[in-house]
Amino acid sequence: MKILVTGGLGFIGSNFILKLLQKENDFEIINVDAKLFGSNL
Repeated sequence: MKILVTGGLGFIGSNFILKLLQKENDFEIINVDAKLFGSNL
């Protein structure tokens, strides 16, 4: 399954991506975001 995440470097987006990666499903995650000073890497 392909999932497009916008804002994946922010607090909510990064935690959402982490939860997806913890599942055993076969996900392809594409993150679209601007890497600015408030980004959560």
